[in-house]
Amino acid sequence: MKRVFVGPLLRLVYRPWVRGAEHVPAEGAAILASNHLAVIDSFFLPLVIDRELVFIGKQEYFTGSGFKGRLTAGFMRGVGTIPVDRGGGKASEAALRTGLRRLAEGGLFGIYPEGTRSPDGRLYRGKTGIARLALESGAPVIPVAMVGTDVAQPIGQRIPRVMRIGIVIGEPLDFSRYRGMENDRFILRSVTDEIMYAIMSLSGQEYVDVYAATQKARIATGHPAGSPGATEHLPSAPGGRQVPDVQVPVPPQDEGGASVG
Repeated sequence: MKRVFVGPLLRLVYRPWVRGAEHVPAEGAAILASNHLAVIDSFFLPLVIDRELVFIGKQEYFTGSGFKGRLTAGFMRGVGTIPVDRGGGKASEAALRTGLRRLAEGGLFGIYPEGTRSPDGRLYRGKTGIARLALESGAPVIPVAMVGTDVAQPIGQRIPRVMRIGIVIGEPLDFSRYRGMENDRFILRSVTDEIMYAIMSLSGQEYVDVYAATQKARIATGHPAGSPGATEHLPSAPGGRQVPDVQVPVPPQDEGGASVG
């Protein structure tokens, strides 16, 4: 359904551009770890690669009632989203099991290490589930940067505005040297920070060393990002690394404005 109906429509309307698609292997398991700016991230990333890529999605996306609910469920299935029950504090384990099954079958699995959408366009601290998935599966991790999806679809906006969407795909990261160490929390943090640094280097985003969910809670209680006395405004990078000298990517000029096809 994605290729036949949804894909051509999104290509026509949003004209997505992609850089680094050659880094996605033609076969075999791989984890695509992306920043998360908007709901539509899960629509456009699978669109620009030749192989099937699946993400997980909240069970609620698939159980809505009425025409709107059926439409949402159909669209989520159409773009390859797998429903996962996130109730009862089981979200992390459900995501891990789903990802391991997908990777064991030799497929591609997409994941957002931040755990939720960025509340303000910045890159937030990664959760270590991505590291567990990589170490337990043995699959390479391919960092990905979504560009402009938060502008097209700010939080709270259902219908994305029409504009070009960008995707930058980095070189695979190999963590086989840590195989069998998936229960070491220091190793998990180190691997996660390495992945987030790679994403930061691709996206050009400012990094904030707190969890996105924590920041959302702060905003909800009236503490805006960058408020006086906060340390989050200081330049930083995952794992205490040096902040990379990078900028937010722009569409390649040599494409002549052509979209990916």
